[in-house]
Amino acid sequence: MQSKAKTVAQYIKELPADRREAIKTIRAEILKSLPKGYEEGMQYGMIGYFVPHSVFPDGYHCDPKQPLPFAHLASQKNHMALYLFCIYGDDALKEWFREAWQKTGKKLDMGKSCVRFKMLEDVPLEVVGQAIKKVSVKKYVASYQEARASAGSKPKKIVSRVSKQAAPKRAAKTAVKKKSAKKATRR
Repeated sequence: MQSKAKTVAQYIKELPADRREAIKTIRAEILKSLPKGYEEGMQYGMIGYFVPHSVFPDGYHCDPKQPLPFAHLASQKNHMALYLFCIYGDDALKEWFREAWQKTGKKLDMGKSCVRFKMLEDVPLEVVGQAIKKVSVKKYVASYQEARASAGSKPKKIVSRVSKQAAPKRAAKTAVKKKSAKKATRR
């Protein structure tokens, strides 16, 4: 659920009381642990922590007008979420994070980079803080650039059975269009 809030303070103020306290507490842990160079602000309708354009002018490849996202904190419809882009592309850090979280005895509900939780008590704050602290701006930008460079190689084309079946029909339609265009230009 994206917020229309323009500031972090406004975003927090608009939250229900129980979520407000959880988000404020996790935010405080992130801010305490955030390495120098990152900034906090609103990004994609949630609280964002990012590499500012002054440090990385290219911005985020999906939307270069946006600074490079590092982490986000949000109140969604059915849960709250912590988006840790900083561990998404780092298998060793992701494994450390999973193990550290599980050692606390708290259940980890995690996607690729999204940690979902219902209550503050579900989150081991020290693990979140340590994960944030482990990734300097320089390290994060370097790993981001490396990932983008490797993504620049030709991606393998994935063809499903449906598209294979549809290909002859598309080819026939294209051929008919080309013939019609040739006839039209001859006249």
